[in-house]
Amino acid sequence: MTEKTEIRTPHAPAPAWGFSQGVRKGPILQVSGQGPQDPATGAYLHRGDVKAQTRRTPENVKAVLTAGGASVADVVMFRVYLTERAFFPAMNEAYAQFLAENLAPGEVRPCRTTVFVELPHQAMLVEIDAQAVLG
Repeated sequence: MTEKTEIRTPHAPAPAWGFSQGVRKGPILQVSGQGPQDPATGAYLHRGDVKAQTRRTPENVKAVLTAGGASVADVVMFRVYLTERAFFPAMNEAYAQFLAENLAPGEVRPCRTTVFVELPHQAMLVEIDAQAVLG
């Protein structure tokens, strides 16, 4: 049986409640939902600006991926949670820019689901989690 390993890094915000930043079991790495926080201070950044929040948020996801031995290229699924449907175009533009900066040309893009929800902190307009498969 493959052991589960907790992934922790100071380069992503510390979990505020009882969960791990990431968990790896065998070749699968699951990254917990990340928000637009400064990893050093935990402060929520870019209040009211979903595009800027979307630029910050996957960088926190990427930090957990890196700590777990993965890269954006290993991600098979991103899940994006938005507080308002009207934010979709700006989020989508920032998300596409993140992928363009982190995947080689022609590389297969991860799957994605976008869900409209209320998020745990009022400053959060977006939250993103990821699942990667290594090797």
